[in-house]
Amino acid sequence: MNARSRLQAVLFDMDGTLVDSEKIWDISLKELSHRLGGELSAPARASMVGANLARSIGIVHAGVGVVGGDLAGDSAWLLARTRELFSEGLTWRPGAPELLQSVRDAGIRTALVTSTERDLTDVALKWIGAEFFDVTVCGDEVAHNKPHPDPYERAAGLLGADPGTCVAVEDSPTGVASAVAAGCTVVVVPAEVPVEPGERRIIRESLVGVDAEYLRNLLK
Repeated sequence: MNARSRLQAVLFDMDGTLVDSEKIWDISLKELSHRLGGELSAPARASMVGANLARSIGIVHAGVGVVGGDLAGDSAWLLARTRELFSEGLTWRPGAPELLQSVRDAGIRTALVTSTERDLTDVALKWIGAEFFDVTVCGDEVAHNKPHPDPYERAAGLLGADPGTCVAVEDSPTGVASAVAAGCTVVVVPAEVPVEPGERRIIRESLVGVDAEYLRNLLK
């Protein structure tokens, strides 16, 4: 297999990586905390970046002092409010649309791998463009969410690719841990929280200048 053909697929995270949606989650999570009679601390909010819905609600409950809270009801409220905000429009992270187009033009297979639930992801995809992805793996479609390797292993499997020949694009420690555990090389553009250097991690300030050729060269 030659150097140019080693890259089989590119696996993209969504929130904080392709779109600046963490700031939207800031709004809905703050509103939920107020609704429950408390204030969400900055450390608690930071610990949610890259986490799934159940973990995030648990952190909210702990942070505002709710014991035995209504997990299902608060999850439904948070999703509904965030869906309203997503529907108003999203903002691209710098370089993200150009990278998606470059990878698509190069004929490289792609997946969206997100901790966000399917219903809300589909709202975002109407804005991002579902046509950019061959498969989508959402947080409510895996047995174990990030930082477990399951989401990235599942995405690679659906594409018929070995995770070791995939590049993941991520922004959070939770997402990076998932992709690395699956065996991917990871381009990391931290958004809301820092990511420590480590094995198979290429840390950048933005996706500006990253294209299909850049990703191919990572696996030479």
